[in-house]
Amino acid sequence: MSRSSLRRTVAGGATLAAGAALLAGVAAPTAGAQPAATSAAAAVPAGLVPVRTLTSLLGTHAWYAQTFHGLPVVDGYYAVHTLTSGTSVADGRRSVPATLVTTPALTAQTALGRAASARTAAASAAAGKAVAAGHPKNAPLAPAVAGDSRATLAVVGGPDAAIVWQVITTGDDGESRTLVDARTGAVREVRSLSKNAEGPAATPAGTDATGTASVFDPNPVVALRDESLTDGKDANSAVPNRAYVTVALPRLLPGSTTLSGRYAKVTKAAGGLAKSAGHDFTYRRADDRFEQANAYYGIDKAQAYIRSLGFTDVNNEPQRLHVDTYKGDNSFYSPTQDTITYGTGGVDDAEDLEVVWHEYGHAIQDAQVPGYGSSEEAGATGEGFGDYWAVSMAQPTSRGFDDPCVMDWDSTSYTTTVPHCLRRTDTGKTVADMTGEVHDDGEIWSNALWDVHQALGRDEANRIVLEAQFSYTPDTSFAAAARVTVATARSLYGDPAARTVRQAFAARGIL
Repeated sequence: MSRSSLRRTVAGGATLAAGAALLAGVAAPTAGAQPAATSAAAAVPAGLVPVRTLTSLLGTHAWYAQTFHGLPVVDGYYAVHTLTSGTSVADGRRSVPATLVTTPALTAQTALGRAASARTAAASAAAGKAVAAGHPKNAPLAPAVAGDSRATLAVVGGPDAAIVWQVITTGDDGESRTLVDARTGAVREVRSLSKNAEGPAATPAGTDATGTASVFDPNPVVALRDESLTDGKDANSAVPNRAYVTVALPRLLPGSTTLSGRYAKVTKAAGGLAKSAGHDFTYRRADDRFEQANAYYGIDKAQAYIRSLGFTDVNNEPQRLHVDTYKGDNSFYSPTQDTITYGTGGVDDAEDLEVVWHEYGHAIQDAQVPGYGSSEEAGATGEGFGDYWAVSMAQPTSRGFDDPCVMDWDSTSYTTTVPHCLRRTDTGKTVADMTGEVHDDGEIWSNALWDVHQALGRDEANRIVLEAQFSYTPDTSFAAAARVTVATARSLYGDPAARTVRQAFAARGIL
């Protein structure tokens, strides 16, 4: 959402958890390290740790994380893309002096204390900025303050290279990372991480079960075409029964009595997990179990659609979900935990599938590109893709009701104008309108993708967008990502499609 929730919430996990942690977004890197074309796969340099290898429609993508003397280098990455059109390398390694001292002068315990103070101050500043701006929903996601913290040594590369304690804090309010200089004790950076996707977890053998649920698809405002609806403090009476639709919940794991499936898994929820031996998860919205069923349905539906396009390696896992566990008006994707958390402020976020799908968009991108979004423009493409993915997923059931409006139901709690929209994918914004805020600038990117969707059709557009993202870099620029997307359109559908995609980006001033 345009709240910190639907802003920057995702990360890249991996078969090697350590490798994934290296790439979870942290210190602002040098933006835009782009793939360099090669005629054959280059030998992988020393000092790299495999993170994951993914298969797309056009080839394979091998990702590595940079190390120095066995320590992770923050945001250092290396990727080899072997496609039908040739092989390319994306080299995002950070320079580290060979003489850098890697022995800490500061204990981990001291670093944890300094990080805690810095996180508290940063969270207060973020809250103040939101109030001052008069738009708290567009505030930067505050660093997680509550929860467990752990400190590990890492290296920051670049002109101010240093050995640091990397402090990861995880709690119900999200995840954050603080870098504390391990020699001087200075806090180098405090940043919200709330954004890892591991490989597919082992699942029980046997025949999957199919459950039943009542859900909103995509949300009550769209289903009833009624902008006057309000939350009514979660009352059943606030939303007419005709807004609900009875659906099947497929792919529930054999033997499971909870919402645990091949593509989605509710692992934590307010009031405990919904349980049914007969797989009947039919509730109304005043019952917190309704949001669990709604979120499961939305994530399962999105992954099933992705697979219908031919992809089998786009967030190929049961996505873990925490439902109604955050009491603020926010939702977020947490990187090291590989979880999406849905909040309860205003409209319970998991009641609006466009919120559910926006957050899943972050999980998708970081599954494809470990640590995605480590530059401002990459972050903006992430927010833009999340918004685009939400409206594209909603389009088949919206029956044309203001498709470009993002989160029509959730936004009724914090907008006064009609139609109620958190953001839109048809604002007409161009790069001349950039503000440096990832949600604002994301509307530029989402508008380009929506124009491609309108011109080429939903399935063709989404194959192009999803395939292209495999070859983005974590710190990509608008222009670099757009060029990759145009090239992908050409490889998949030929020159006419490539021209259409280029025109969409040109209209936004990106190309």
